[in-house]
Amino acid sequence: MNLYIKQIALTAVLILVAVFQVSAAGTSALDFELPDIDGNNVALTQYKGNVILLVNVASKCGLTPQYKGLQKIYAQYKDRGFTILAFPANNFRDQEPGSNADIKEFCSKNFNVSFPMFSKISVLGDDMHPLYKFLTSKESNPGFEGDIRWNFDKFLIDTEGKVIARFHPKTTPVDESVTTAIETALKKK
Repeated sequence: MNLYIKQIALTAVLILVAVFQVSAAGTSALDFELPDIDGNNVALTQYKGNVILLVNVASKCGLTPQYKGLQKIYAQYKDRGFTILAFPANNFRDQEPGSNADIKEFCSKNFNVSFPMFSKISVLGDDMHPLYKFLTSKESNPGFEGDIRWNFDKFLIDTEGKVIARFHPKTTPVDESVTTAIETALKKK
């Protein structure tokens, strides 16, 4: 009987821990840890206090020239507490087929990318990364929910990790709607 009670108590504790982990993991876009393009684990909490443009990217897409605009706004605003976090993904018509090393070389050589890039992840489907589940879920991100539409879907994140805007893939990073939203968020910093 005593062993049975201990097993029940242990099970209850494990359930409470699991519930706490699930609820804690879904409160901010900064609650995740992912490997960067070089394979080093990066806790997104290190970006707390920054305004972030989070983008899924691809090297062989008609929208790939947006890297130029991403680099431009990164250079323009980085000294004011802005960053871009880029997540290569191969979810749309095999437009990011390369390895992380291939992606890094492509971005450096063709666009002189200096903003943080992460290892390739999935942003759609059964193997969707938990960060993108958070970003696209109605429960965790009301008002900005919905599937990733294509490469270069953009989320603007405030200094606490809350999504404050979402931009269509065809909306370029230098579009006035994007830069105005960034400037407004930086003023609130």
